[in-house]
Amino acid sequence: MSGEFPEIKSAHSLVAKHVTKEKWDKLKDIQTKTCGFTLAKACACAIEFDNQHCGIYAGDWDSYKVFADVFDPLIQEYHGIAADSTHTSDMDASKIKGTIDPTAPVHSTRIRVGRNIDGFGLSPGITKDQRIGVENLMKKAFANLSGDLAGTYYPLTGMDEKVRQQLVDDHFLFMSGDPNLKVAGMERDWPEGRGIFHNKDKTFLTWVNEEDQLRIISMQSGGDVRAVFDRLARGIKAVEDSVKKESGRDFMLDPKYGFIHACPTNLGTGMRASVHVDLPGWTKAGSKTLSERCEALHLQPRGTRGESGGQTGITYDISNKHRLGYSEVQLVQKMIDGVNTLVKEDRELQKKLGV
Repeated sequence: MSGEFPEIKSAHSLVAKHVTKEKWDKLKDIQTKTCGFTLAKACACAIEFDNQHCGIYAGDWDSYKVFADVFDPLIQEYHGIAADSTHTSDMDASKIKGTIDPTAPVHSTRIRVGRNIDGFGLSPGITKDQRIGVENLMKKAFANLSGDLAGTYYPLTGMDEKVRQQLVDDHFLFMSGDPNLKVAGMERDWPEGRGIFHNKDKTFLTWVNEEDQLRIISMQSGGDVRAVFDRLARGIKAVEDSVKKESGRDFMLDPKYGFIHACPTNLGTGMRASVHVDLPGWTKAGSKTLSERCEALHLQPRGTRGESGGQTGITYDISNKHRLGYSEVQLVQKMIDGVNTLVKEDRELQKKLGV
């Protein structure tokens, strides 16, 4: 989709800053090898909507290389990394020190990562055949999981209504209709090639072909972050080994950008480690005060209805802010230490503010 330099509606986005006319003219006619992805497709959200902060997606691993003139400076700015930095992964749960205070009012803990398998496109660019190829490979790979990780794969196509309702009740189902994902090209051929795997205990889940080929999730009630991380690490390794055994393929792992994801904001660990915790003191102090405190602790507060759901009541979703430039162990440690700090301060605020 070549053509003249587009009007970028998200005028304050990173795309508006880093996609100059000069870069556009240089790159606009290039198509990537894996999926035939273009710069125009990559920037579709920033061009179409006026509310994007980042505004760009990769359609395959090649996109990061072929359109590096745009992606490299944008990623460096977003993640605050140097041009020559490299990324190191560390999933060794035994290195985590301490855990969340057992008396803290934590409802649940959830850690997710994204993973994508080399040789297939990423969600915004993946072809129909590649998407079905990923799903078929994962059906075989899931069948090899054993012990507490063993479970069932539920394809979205032809899903039984009772199964669908149960997945909705468990908050496991991902839906179509997100305007960003649509414009970015991630909902083409919906719901074909997509599905959800979970173990018997519903503590280990994998989403297939949503925003990334794989979203691997470990979760449970309460605040035992180390147990959740340990299961996640074992689960990722089991899925990775199984994929390798079935296909000879590896996860996309870049020395500079870590695990490759469709959205550049997820590069690196692609990990979001979060707890749902009651913070009545901070609620009284105000969301701006809490946001500033979280910023200092390298954490991100959200309402418990997800990224754009807003806040209701006193329960917050608190997670690590960074993805790239820190290892998984470092990010989980920051989350544990930060949540302990917030809870301790929350108790002091409750006394002070008379909650």
